[in-house]
Amino acid sequence: MAFQDPQYREAVIDLLAAIAYGEISAFERLAEDAKLAPTLEDKVAIASMASAEFGHVARLRERLSELGADPFEAMAPFRAPIDKFHEYTAPADWFEGLIKAYVGDGMANDFYREIAAYLDADTRDLIVASLEDSGHSAFVVDRVRAAIAADPRLGGRLALWGRRLMGEALTQAQRVAADRDALTALLAGGIDRPGLDLAALGRMFTRITERHAERMAELGLDS
Repeated sequence: MAFQDPQYREAVIDLLAAIAYGEISAFERLAEDAKLAPTLEDKVAIASMASAEFGHVARLRERLSELGADPFEAMAPFRAPIDKFHEYTAPADWFEGLIKAYVGDGMANDFYREIAAYLDADTRDLIVASLEDSGHSAFVVDRVRAAIAADPRLGGRLALWGRRLMGEALTQAQRVAADRDALTALLAGGIDRPGLDLAALGRMFTRITERHAERMAELGLDS
């Protein structure tokens, strides 16, 4: 049983706590972005995205409690790095907020899915379910593509913004993985558990970067 290994249990608690606080933070940010919405329809769409993010938190908290952790204590170490990421990437307007919701959150989710591949099936399924899109991304793609068609100059600015988000998100992901000993050990693997060597870690971040490029293309932007 994987959870008989205290280091594995600690790593899972860290990972679930990071995702849970990320969902709470995304909820707060999207609720704030709703104030920038140009129409009532847009406001409702963003509010629905925020609600979906928050809806994932309850199950993550339950699982943390089941593992014997205090969910709020477990989330505490991740507040500073996640808050700092949002501080560094505060959108200047409605469209930058949309790009961040789609591209920034997408990259974070890709990172967590990659790590989840090395976990037990139940934990992996919980993480994947917590990161589900819920179909809201189509709204972002539609709005951004329409805006660029109406003002092609907007595309250049948003492409630069997307590249900045990628850099900040990769930095945050690497910092989170490196700062938590249990997560580092999880990625490194063990006697009875496969892990990532430096080459595999490099390929993981390459896959994340490639998926970022695909999202930018879906938005009609250069990566």
